[in-house]
Amino acid sequence: MKIALMDSGIGLLPAAAAVRRLRPDADLVLSWDPDGMPWGPRTPQDITQRAVAVAGAAAAHEPDVLIVACNTASVHSLPQMRARFEPALPIIGTVPAIKPAAAGGGHVAIWATPATTGSAYQRGLIEEFAAGVAVTEVACPGLADAVHHADEAAIEAAITSAAARTPDDVTTVVLGCTNYELVGERIRAALQRPDRPPLVLHGTAGAVAAQALRRIGAEPAPDAAADGSLTVLLSGRAATLPDTALTYEEGRFLRTVSTVR
Repeated sequence: MKIALMDSGIGLLPAAAAVRRLRPDADLVLSWDPDGMPWGPRTPQDITQRAVAVAGAAAAHEPDVLIVACNTASVHSLPQMRARFEPALPIIGTVPAIKPAAAGGGHVAIWATPATTGSAYQRGLIEEFAAGVAVTEVACPGLADAVHHADEAAIEAAITSAAARTPDDVTTVVLGCTNYELVGERIRAALQRPDRPPLVLHGTAGAVAAQALRRIGAEPAPDAAADGSLTVLLSGRAATLPDTALTYEEGRFLRTVSTVR
């Protein structure tokens, strides 16, 4: 079994780690685009062009399924990617976890890139799944890029800025960019109020990993032999996990439990 994941940057690490935990025996192909990072400020047309190219690099390795582990690419480019690669290669998109967040009630904040925030797609999800629920969209310029480069000062500044624009009564935060899941606990710490219940964070890594397995008819087998391989593609070039990926727990986990190819 071979499962590919693509993203603009290292935001694919949480979903890749979730797949590895469900299927230690799966061969993983990780394809991202350091040459074009960040995608958030780009036009929808440019995002789609780069997303299709990054997906094509992964598709060349003949995976059984491709996870688009990028909210921005999913919001703007899923129809084009599906037209290009399906049905030969099933495509699993990643969209903000608004439905489960709204189901919990309370005031919901959606932290996302500028390209996702205010998009017709995200607004459609809000209208469909969060009608009657208080929702605040919070654009987080620079946060995805800072996480990708493991720039501690820039991460802190971007989180502080977004937290200042998040209402105090928010009880639930949707992490609307996969990069943000790598710093989820820092986001929680910036928003948690001592006089309020623990803040609830909603990411997407576990859900898309499970959906990918379902799509190809595979069952979770967390106790399988941990002999799955890891292939890394950086803007189409064969590589290994860069040092920035290894600053995060998910990157270190993938390197530890995978055979590198």
